[in-house]
Amino acid sequence: MENNSTTALCAVDDIPDGESKGFLHQGLNIIAVSQQDNVYLYHNSCPHLGIPLEWQAGQFLNYDKSFIQCNTHGALFTIENGECVSGPCLGTHLQPVAFTVREGYIYLG
Repeated sequence: MENNSTTALCAVDDIPDGESKGFLHQGLNIIAVSQQDNVYLYHNSCPHLGIPLEWQAGQFLNYDKSFIQCNTHGALFTIENGECVSGPCLGTHLQPVAFTVREGYIYLG
């Protein structure tokens, strides 16, 4: 999983479609969501309280897996752009994490 001295976060296939995973990578707490052949990465931090979002380890999505949901107050964030569409942080966004996909692996930056 090394490429040009950069360590991959994970393989794209490690995140099944419609699922999410959490990672602590080089000091960054990251959410990764796979949806319809796309991958989205955000900092694992609620814009309202600055706390981690997951319900349980690696569980970031609401019951029908259509939104990222904050475990503390139930705020809902769109998967595609991290916008809060419900809850006390309405109109704010999750902070995206820059990444690239090369040869089936996700690399930060």
